[in-house]
Amino acid sequence: MLNKISKGCVNVMQKLLPDPFIFCIILTIFVFVVAMPLTGQGPVEMFNHWGNGVWGLLAFSMQMALVLVLGTAFATAPAVKRFLQTLAAVPKTPFQAIFFVTFISILACWLNWGFGLIVGAMLAKETAKILKKVDYRLLIASAYSGFVVWHAGISGSVPLTIAGTSEAEIAAMTAQTGGVITSSIPIGDTVFALWNLVACLAILIILPYVNAKMHPSEKDTFIVNAAILHEEEKVYKKAETPAEKMESSLILSYSMVTLGAAYIIYQIIKGTFNLNLNTVNLIFLVLGIAFHQTPIRYVNAVSDAARGAAGIILQFPFYAGIQGLMVGANAVTGASFAGVISNAFVAIATPATFPLFTFWSAGIVNFFVPSGGGQWAVQAPIMLPAAAELGVSPALTSMSIAWGDAWTNLLQPFWALPALGLAKLGAKDIMGYCLVGLIVSGVIVCICLLAAGMMGV
Repeated sequence: MLNKISKGCVNVMQKLLPDPFIFCIILTIFVFVVAMPLTGQGPVEMFNHWGNGVWGLLAFSMQMALVLVLGTAFATAPAVKRFLQTLAAVPKTPFQAIFFVTFISILACWLNWGFGLIVGAMLAKETAKILKKVDYRLLIASAYSGFVVWHAGISGSVPLTIAGTSEAEIAAMTAQTGGVITSSIPIGDTVFALWNLVACLAILIILPYVNAKMHPSEKDTFIVNAAILHEEEKVYKKAETPAEKMESSLILSYSMVTLGAAYIIYQIIKGTFNLNLNTVNLIFLVLGIAFHQTPIRYVNAVSDAARGAAGIILQFPFYAGIQGLMVGANAVTGASFAGVISNAFVAIATPATFPLFTFWSAGIVNFFVPSGGGQWAVQAPIMLPAAAELGVSPALTSMSIAWGDAWTNLLQPFWALPALGLAKLGAKDIMGYCLVGLIVSGVIVCICLLAAGMMGV
Protein backbone atom coordinates (compact mmCIF):
# COMPACT_ATOMS: atom_id res chain seq x y z
CA MET A 1 0.00 0.00 0.00
CA LEU A 2 2.71 2.48 1.03
CA ASN A 3 4.68 1.51 -2.05
CA LYS A 4 1.76 2.41 -4.33
CA ILE A 5 1.17 5.73 -2.55
CA SER A 6 4.82 6.73 -2.86
CA LYS A 7 4.87 5.74 -6.53
CA GLY A 8 1.89 8.00 -7.19
CA CYS A 9 3.52 10.88 -5.32
CA VAL A 10 6.74 10.46 -7.31
CA ASN A 11 4.85 10.51 -10.63
CA VAL A 12 2.97 13.68 -9.65
CA MET A 13 6.13 15.51 -8.56
CA GLN A 14 7.99 14.46 -11.69
CA LYS A 15 5.32 16.19 -13.78
CA LEU A 16 4.52 19.26 -11.69
CA LEU A 17 7.60 20.40 -9.75
CA PRO A 18 9.79 22.93 -11.65
CA ASP A 19 13.41 23.91 -10.99
CA PRO A 20 13.78 25.49 -7.50
CA PHE A 21 14.61 28.91 -8.96
CA ILE A 22 11.44 28.80 -11.08
CA PHE A 23 9.56 27.77 -7.95
CA CYS A 24 11.00 30.85 -6.22
CA ILE A 25 9.87 33.15 -9.03
CA ILE A 26 6.36 31.67 -8.99
CA LEU A 27 6.15 32.22 -5.22
CA THR A 28 7.22 35.84 -5.66
CA ILE A 29 4.48 36.48 -8.22
CA PHE A 30 1.90 34.65 -6.09
CA VAL A 31 2.66 36.64 -2.94
CA PHE A 32 2.80 39.92 -4.87
CA VAL A 33 -0.65 39.38 -6.37
CA VAL A 34 -2.45 37.80 -3.39
CA ALA A 35 -1.06 40.14 -0.75
CA MET A 36 -2.58 43.26 -2.35
CA PRO A 37 -6.29 42.51 -1.74
CA LEU A 38 -5.60 40.85 1.63
CA THR A 39 -3.63 43.81 2.99
CA GLY A 40 -5.35 46.64 1.13
CA GLN A 41 -2.18 47.74 -0.65
CA GLY A 42 -1.42 48.60 -4.27
CA PRO A 43 1.38 47.66 -6.69
CA VAL A 44 3.56 50.64 -5.71
CA GLU A 45 3.57 49.62 -2.06
CA MET A 46 4.36 46.01 -2.99
CA PHE A 47 7.21 47.08 -5.30
CA ASN A 48 8.71 48.99 -2.41
CA HIS A 49 8.29 46.11 0.05
CA TRP A 50 10.02 43.76 -2.38
CA GLY A 51 12.89 46.13 -3.16
CA ASN A 52 13.43 47.03 0.48
CA GLY A 53 13.52 43.35 1.40
CA VAL A 54 15.82 41.97 -1.30
CA TRP A 55 19.02 42.68 0.65
CA GLY A 56 17.54 42.20 4.10
CA LEU A 57 19.12 38.81 4.78
CA LEU A 58 22.72 39.40 3.74
CA ALA A 59 24.29 38.77 7.16
CA PHE A 60 22.10 35.74 7.79
CA SER A 61 22.79 34.47 4.26
CA MET A 62 26.50 34.56 4.98
CA GLN A 63 25.99 32.61 8.20
CA MET A 64 23.89 30.01 6.42
CA ALA A 65 26.34 29.72 3.55
CA LEU A 66 29.17 29.17 6.04
CA VAL A 67 27.19 26.50 7.91
CA LEU A 68 26.77 24.68 4.61
CA VAL A 69 30.30 25.23 3.25
CA LEU A 70 32.16 24.49 6.49
CA GLY A 71 29.99 21.45 7.23
CA THR A 72 30.54 20.17 3.71
CA ALA A 73 34.30 20.77 3.84
CA PHE A 74 34.53 18.78 7.06
CA ALA A 75 32.38 15.97 5.64
CA THR A 76 34.73 15.60 2.66
CA ALA A 77 37.88 15.19 4.76
CA PRO A 78 39.60 11.86 3.92
CA ALA A 79 39.18 10.45 7.43
CA VAL A 80 35.48 11.32 7.44
CA LYS A 81 35.00 9.82 3.94
CA ARG A 82 36.72 6.58 5.01
CA PHE A 83 34.40 6.43 7.98
CA LEU A 84 31.41 6.88 5.64
CA GLN A 85 32.66 4.07 3.41
CA THR A 86 32.83 1.84 6.47
CA LEU A 87 29.30 2.81 7.41
CA ALA A 88 28.06 2.18 3.86
CA ALA A 89 29.15 -1.44 4.12
CA VAL A 90 26.84 -2.06 7.10
CA PRO A 91 23.46 -2.53 5.30
CA LYS A 92 23.12 -5.70 3.25
CA THR A 93 19.71 -5.23 1.61
CA PRO A 94 17.87 -2.28 -0.01
CA PHE A 95 15.49 -2.12 2.98
CA GLN A 96 18.41 -1.93 5.39
CA ALA A 97 20.16 0.65 3.22
CA ILE A 98 17.20 3.05 3.14
CA PHE A 99 16.60 2.62 6.86
CA PHE A 100 20.27 3.10 7.71
CA VAL A 101 20.81 6.19 5.54
CA THR A 102 17.69 7.86 6.95
CA PHE A 103 18.73 7.06 10.52
CA ILE A 104 22.26 8.44 10.10
CA SER A 105 20.99 11.52 8.26
CA ILE A 106 18.55 12.37 11.05
CA LEU A 107 21.29 12.10 13.66
CA ALA A 108 23.73 14.18 11.61
CA CYS A 109 21.16 16.90 10.80
CA TRP A 110 20.21 17.16 14.46
CA LEU A 111 23.88 17.81 15.25
CA ASN A 112 24.49 20.24 12.38
CA TRP A 113 22.17 20.79 9.45
CA GLY A 114 24.87 21.66 6.89
CA PHE A 115 26.97 18.69 7.90
CA GLY A 116 23.93 16.42 7.97
CA LEU A 117 22.74 17.41 4.50
CA ILE A 118 26.07 16.52 2.94
CA VAL A 119 26.92 13.50 5.08
CA GLY A 120 23.54 11.97 4.28
CA ALA A 121 24.04 12.44 0.53
CA MET A 122 27.63 11.16 0.68
CA LEU A 123 26.59 8.11 2.66
CA ALA A 124 23.80 7.46 0.14
CA LYS A 125 26.27 7.61 -2.76
CA GLU A 126 28.73 5.30 -1.03
CA THR A 127 25.89 2.88 -0.26
CA ALA A 128 24.74 2.91 -3.90
CA LYS A 129 28.26 1.90 -4.98
CA ILE A 130 28.00 -1.24 -2.87
CA LEU A 131 24.31 -2.18 -3.19
CA LYS A 132 23.53 -2.12 -6.91
CA LYS A 133 19.82 -2.93 -6.55
CA VAL A 134 18.82 -0.11 -4.19
CA ASP A 135 16.62 2.66 -5.63
CA TYR A 136 18.93 5.66 -5.95
CA ARG A 137 16.20 8.30 -5.92
CA LEU A 138 14.70 6.95 -2.71
CA LEU A 139 18.18 6.66 -1.21
CA ILE A 140 18.86 10.37 -1.80
CA ALA A 141 15.34 11.30 -0.67
CA SER A 142 15.97 9.35 2.53
CA ALA A 143 19.21 11.24 3.07
CA TYR A 144 17.40 14.55 2.64
CA SER A 145 14.42 13.57 4.80
CA GLY A 146 16.64 13.68 7.88
CA PHE A 147 16.66 17.45 7.41
CA VAL A 148 13.19 17.59 8.98
CA VAL A 149 14.76 17.64 12.47
CA TRP A 150 17.40 20.30 11.83
CA HIS A 151 15.58 23.16 13.52
CA ALA A 152 14.95 21.03 16.58
CA GLY A 153 18.67 20.27 16.87
CA ILE A 154 21.70 22.07 18.24
CA SER A 155 22.36 24.08 15.03
CA GLY A 156 18.77 25.34 14.74
CA SER A 157 18.78 29.07 14.10
CA VAL A 158 15.70 29.91 16.21
CA PRO A 159 16.81 28.17 19.45
CA LEU A 160 20.33 29.51 18.98
CA THR A 161 19.02 33.02 18.30
CA ILE A 162 16.99 33.16 21.51
CA ALA A 163 19.90 31.62 23.43
CA GLY A 164 21.98 34.74 22.65
CA THR A 165 23.51 36.38 25.70
CA SER A 166 25.19 39.56 24.46
CA GLU A 167 23.51 42.91 25.03
CA ALA A 168 23.10 43.40 21.29
CA GLU A 169 21.50 39.96 20.84
CA ILE A 170 19.08 40.48 23.73
CA ALA A 171 18.19 43.96 22.49
CA ALA A 172 17.47 42.53 19.03
CA MET A 173 15.30 39.75 20.49
CA THR A 174 13.39 42.28 22.61
CA ALA A 175 12.67 44.39 19.55
CA GLN A 176 11.74 41.40 17.38
CA THR A 177 9.33 39.94 19.93
CA GLY A 178 7.60 43.10 21.04
CA GLY A 179 9.21 42.90 24.47
CA VAL A 180 8.10 39.31 25.14
CA ILE A 181 11.66 37.94 25.25
CA THR A 182 13.88 40.25 27.29
CA SER A 183 16.53 37.72 28.31
CA SER A 184 18.14 34.66 26.77
CA ILE A 185 16.28 31.34 26.73
CA PRO A 186 18.71 28.43 27.28
CA ILE A 187 18.65 25.52 24.87
CA GLY A 188 17.65 23.33 27.81
CA ASP A 189 14.20 24.88 27.47
CA THR A 190 14.06 24.49 23.69
CA VAL A 191 16.28 21.87 22.03
CA PHE A 192 16.56 19.73 25.16
CA ALA A 193 12.96 20.14 26.31
CA LEU A 194 11.38 16.73 26.92
CA TRP A 195 8.60 17.13 24.34
CA ASN A 196 11.14 18.16 21.67
CA LEU A 197 13.41 15.21 22.41
CA VAL A 198 10.42 12.85 22.25
CA ALA A 199 9.45 14.26 18.82
CA CYS A 200 13.00 13.86 17.51
CA LEU A 201 13.28 10.33 18.90
CA ALA A 202 9.95 9.27 17.40
CA ILE A 203 11.01 10.58 13.98
CA LEU A 204 14.38 8.85 14.38
CA ILE A 205 12.59 5.52 14.86
CA ILE A 206 9.54 5.79 12.60
CA LEU A 207 10.73 7.76 9.54
CA PRO A 208 13.55 5.32 8.59
CA TYR A 209 11.07 2.44 8.66
CA VAL A 210 8.51 4.32 6.54
CA ASN A 211 11.16 5.29 3.99
CA ALA A 212 12.40 1.73 3.78
CA LYS A 213 8.88 0.40 3.23
CA MET A 214 8.53 2.72 0.21
CA HIS A 215 11.26 0.89 -1.73
CA PRO A 216 9.79 0.02 -5.15
CA SER A 217 9.64 -3.44 -6.66
CA GLU A 218 12.66 -4.67 -8.59
CA LYS A 219 11.14 -3.78 -11.97
CA ASP A 220 10.42 -0.18 -10.86
CA THR A 221 13.73 0.38 -9.06
CA PHE A 222 15.77 3.30 -10.34
CA ILE A 223 19.35 2.01 -10.73
CA VAL A 224 21.94 4.77 -10.91
CA ASN A 225 24.49 4.96 -13.72
CA ALA A 226 27.90 4.00 -12.33
CA ALA A 227 29.45 7.06 -14.01
CA ILE A 228 27.44 9.36 -11.72
CA LEU A 229 29.00 7.76 -8.66
CA HIS A 230 32.56 8.03 -9.94
CA GLU A 231 34.66 10.77 -8.32
CA GLU A 232 38.09 11.98 -9.27
CA GLU A 233 40.53 11.83 -6.38
CA LYS A 234 42.76 14.87 -6.02
CA VAL A 235 46.47 14.07 -6.26
CA TYR A 236 48.87 16.34 -4.42
CA LYS A 237 52.46 16.40 -5.59
CA LYS A 238 55.37 16.69 -3.20
CA ALA A 239 55.95 20.27 -2.07
CA GLU A 240 59.13 21.68 -3.60
CA THR A 241 59.02 25.48 -3.70
CA PRO A 242 58.84 27.64 -0.56
CA ALA A 243 55.27 28.59 -1.44
CA GLU A 244 54.22 24.94 -1.87
CA LYS A 245 55.86 24.02 1.44
CA MET A 246 53.89 26.73 3.22
CA GLU A 247 50.70 25.51 1.54
CA SER A 248 51.44 21.99 2.82
CA SER A 249 52.58 23.06 6.29
CA LEU A 250 51.05 21.13 9.16
CA ILE A 251 52.45 23.76 11.51
CA LEU A 252 50.40 26.52 9.89
CA SER A 253 47.23 24.45 9.92
CA TYR A 254 47.51 23.29 13.50
CA SER A 255 48.46 26.73 14.74
CA MET A 256 45.00 27.81 13.59
CA VAL A 257 43.44 24.71 15.11
CA THR A 258 45.17 25.49 18.41
CA LEU A 259 44.03 29.11 18.27
CA GLY A 260 40.40 28.18 17.63
CA ALA A 261 40.38 25.38 20.21
CA ALA A 262 41.98 27.62 22.81
CA TYR A 263 39.32 30.27 22.28
CA ILE A 264 36.48 27.76 22.61
CA ILE A 265 37.99 26.15 25.73
CA TYR A 266 38.59 29.58 27.28
CA GLN A 267 34.96 30.55 26.70
CA ILE A 268 33.80 27.31 28.34
CA ILE A 269 36.06 27.83 31.36
CA LYS A 270 35.01 31.47 31.65
CA GLY A 271 31.34 30.45 31.51
CA THR A 272 30.56 32.60 28.47
CA PHE A 273 30.39 29.80 25.90
CA ASN A 274 27.20 30.11 23.83
CA LEU A 275 26.21 27.58 21.19
CA ASN A 276 25.00 30.01 18.55
CA LEU A 277 25.44 29.97 14.78
CA ASN A 278 28.82 31.67 14.94
CA THR A 279 30.09 29.17 17.50
CA VAL A 280 28.85 26.22 15.45
CA ASN A 281 30.64 27.62 12.40
CA LEU A 282 33.84 28.14 14.38
CA ILE A 283 33.77 24.54 15.62
CA PHE A 284 33.38 23.16 12.09
CA LEU A 285 36.04 25.53 10.78
CA VAL A 286 38.52 24.22 13.34
CA LEU A 287 37.53 20.58 12.76
CA GLY A 288 37.75 21.02 8.99
CA ILE A 289 41.28 22.42 9.13
CA ALA A 290 42.34 19.70 11.57
CA PHE A 291 40.95 16.81 9.48
CA HIS A 292 42.25 18.12 6.15
CA GLN A 293 45.66 18.64 7.80
CA THR A 294 47.30 21.02 5.31
CA PRO A 295 46.13 24.55 4.40
CA ILE A 296 45.97 23.90 0.65
CA ARG A 297 43.83 20.79 1.07
CA TYR A 298 41.38 22.73 3.19
CA VAL A 299 41.37 25.57 0.67
CA ASN A 300 40.45 23.10 -2.08
CA ALA A 301 37.79 21.47 0.09
CA VAL A 302 36.15 24.82 0.82
CA SER A 303 36.36 25.79 -2.86
CA ASP A 304 34.55 22.59 -3.84
CA ALA A 305 32.00 23.01 -1.05
CA ALA A 306 31.26 26.59 -2.07
CA ARG A 307 29.69 25.33 -5.31
CA GLY A 308 26.87 23.89 -3.23
CA ALA A 309 26.13 27.38 -1.91
CA ALA A 310 25.26 28.68 -5.38
CA GLY A 311 21.56 28.19 -4.70
CA ILE A 312 21.81 30.21 -1.50
CA ILE A 313 23.61 33.03 -3.30
CA LEU A 314 21.11 33.14 -6.15
CA GLN A 315 17.85 32.51 -4.34
CA PHE A 316 18.29 34.13 -0.92
CA PRO A 317 17.86 37.69 -2.27
CA PHE A 318 14.61 36.60 -3.92
CA TYR A 319 13.38 34.90 -0.76
CA ALA A 320 14.38 38.03 1.16
CA GLY A 321 12.25 39.93 -1.35
CA ILE A 322 9.37 37.51 -0.71
CA GLN A 323 9.90 38.10 2.98
CA GLY A 324 9.60 41.82 2.32
CA LEU A 325 6.30 41.20 0.54
CA MET A 326 5.14 38.96 3.38
CA VAL A 327 5.85 41.42 6.19
CA GLY A 328 5.28 44.67 4.27
CA ALA A 329 2.45 46.33 6.16
CA ASN A 330 -0.30 48.68 5.12
CA ALA A 331 0.73 52.14 6.36
CA VAL A 332 -2.77 52.81 7.71
CA THR A 333 -4.10 49.48 8.99
CA GLY A 334 -0.79 47.72 9.68
CA ALA A 335 -1.99 44.58 7.86
CA SER A 336 0.63 42.29 6.28
CA PHE A 337 0.29 39.00 4.39
CA ALA A 338 2.24 37.09 7.04
CA GLY A 339 0.11 38.75 9.68
CA VAL A 340 -3.09 37.70 7.92
CA ILE A 341 -1.92 34.05 7.87
CA SER A 342 -0.66 34.04 11.46
CA ASN A 343 -3.60 35.98 12.88
CA ALA A 344 -6.03 33.59 11.21
CA PHE A 345 -4.60 30.79 13.33
CA VAL A 346 -4.26 32.94 16.45
CA ALA A 347 -7.93 33.88 16.25
CA ILE A 348 -9.07 30.29 16.73
CA ALA A 349 -6.34 29.17 19.14
CA THR A 350 -6.56 28.26 22.80
CA PRO A 351 -3.61 27.88 25.19
CA ALA A 352 -3.62 24.14 24.45
CA THR A 353 -3.85 24.42 20.67
CA PHE A 354 -1.74 27.55 20.15
CA PRO A 355 1.57 25.66 19.67
CA LEU A 356 -0.11 23.38 17.12
CA PHE A 357 -1.61 26.29 15.16
CA THR A 358 1.71 28.14 15.31
CA PHE A 359 3.36 25.07 13.79
CA TRP A 360 0.82 24.92 10.97
CA SER A 361 1.07 28.62 10.20
CA ALA A 362 4.88 28.40 10.22
CA GLY A 363 4.69 25.49 7.80
CA ILE A 364 2.66 27.61 5.39
CA VAL A 365 4.88 30.68 5.76
CA ASN A 366 7.97 28.53 5.19
CA PHE A 367 6.94 27.93 1.58
CA PHE A 368 7.46 31.63 1.00
CA VAL A 369 10.33 32.26 3.44
CA PRO A 370 12.41 29.04 3.59
CA SER A 371 14.93 30.43 6.05
CA GLY A 372 15.03 29.82 9.77
CA GLY A 373 16.10 33.39 10.49
CA GLY A 374 13.63 34.77 7.97
CA GLN A 375 10.86 32.65 9.49
CA TRP A 376 11.70 34.05 12.91
CA ALA A 377 11.71 37.64 11.63
CA VAL A 378 8.30 37.13 10.00
CA GLN A 379 6.44 35.30 12.77
CA ALA A 380 8.07 36.15 16.08
CA PRO A 381 6.55 39.67 16.24
CA ILE A 382 3.09 38.17 15.73
CA MET A 383 3.11 34.81 17.49
CA LEU A 384 5.07 35.66 20.64
CA PRO A 385 2.89 38.57 21.83
CA ALA A 386 -0.18 36.41 21.12
CA ALA A 387 1.39 33.57 23.09
CA ALA A 388 2.05 35.90 26.02
CA GLU A 389 -1.63 36.89 26.09
CA LEU A 390 -2.65 33.22 26.13
CA GLY A 391 -0.04 32.28 28.72
CA VAL A 392 1.97 30.02 26.39
CA SER A 393 5.71 30.00 27.06
CA PRO A 394 7.99 31.81 24.59
CA ALA A 395 10.25 28.75 24.44
CA LEU A 396 7.42 26.47 23.28
CA THR A 397 6.13 29.09 20.84
CA SER A 398 9.60 29.64 19.38
CA MET A 399 10.11 25.90 18.87
CA SER A 400 6.68 25.62 17.25
CA ILE A 401 7.86 28.18 14.71
CA ALA A 402 11.13 26.28 14.30
CA TRP A 403 9.40 22.95 13.69
CA GLY A 404 7.03 24.50 11.15
CA ASP A 405 10.02 25.94 9.30
CA ALA A 406 11.79 22.58 9.19
CA TRP A 407 8.70 20.51 8.44
CA THR A 408 7.68 21.88 5.05
CA ASN A 409 11.30 21.96 3.86
CA LEU A 410 10.48 18.41 2.76
CA LEU A 411 8.37 19.97 -0.01
CA GLN A 412 10.33 23.22 -0.43
CA PRO A 413 13.24 22.26 -2.75
CA PHE A 414 15.51 25.14 -1.73
CA TRP A 415 17.53 23.33 0.92
CA ALA A 416 17.76 20.14 -1.09
CA LEU A 417 19.96 21.87 -3.67
CA PRO A 418 23.37 20.99 -2.13
CA ALA A 419 22.47 17.33 -1.67
CA LEU A 420 20.94 17.13 -5.14
CA GLY A 421 24.05 18.70 -6.66
CA LEU A 422 26.19 16.09 -4.97
CA ALA A 423 23.85 13.29 -6.05
CA LYS A 424 23.40 14.69 -9.59
CA LEU A 425 19.62 14.48 -9.39
CA GLY A 426 16.81 17.00 -9.73
CA ALA A 427 14.33 18.08 -7.06
CA LYS A 428 11.47 16.34 -8.88
CA ASP A 429 13.34 13.01 -8.50
CA ILE A 430 13.01 12.97 -4.70
CA MET A 431 10.10 15.19 -3.68
CA GLY A 432 7.46 12.51 -4.21
CA TYR A 433 9.09 10.38 -1.53
CA CYS A 434 9.61 13.44 0.66
CA LEU A 435 5.86 14.13 0.54
CA VAL A 436 5.24 10.88 2.43
CA GLY A 437 7.92 11.86 4.95
CA LEU A 438 6.19 15.22 5.35
CA ILE A 439 2.95 13.53 6.34
CA VAL A 440 4.57 11.09 8.77
CA SER A 441 6.77 13.65 10.51
CA GLY A 442 3.89 16.15 10.59
CA VAL A 443 1.67 13.73 12.50
CA ILE A 444 4.44 13.07 15.05
CA VAL A 445 5.17 16.74 15.66
CA CYS A 446 1.48 17.61 15.89
CA ILE A 447 0.95 15.02 18.61
CA CYS A 448 3.96 16.23 20.60
CA LEU A 449 3.04 19.92 20.29
CA LEU A 450 -0.58 19.27 21.26
CA ALA A 451 0.60 17.31 24.31
CA ALA A 452 3.03 20.09 25.27
CA GLY A 453 0.31 22.70 24.88
CA MET A 454 -2.17 20.74 26.96
CA MET A 455 0.41 20.26 29.72
CA GLY A 456 1.35 23.95 29.63
CA VAL A 457 5.04 23.27 29.08
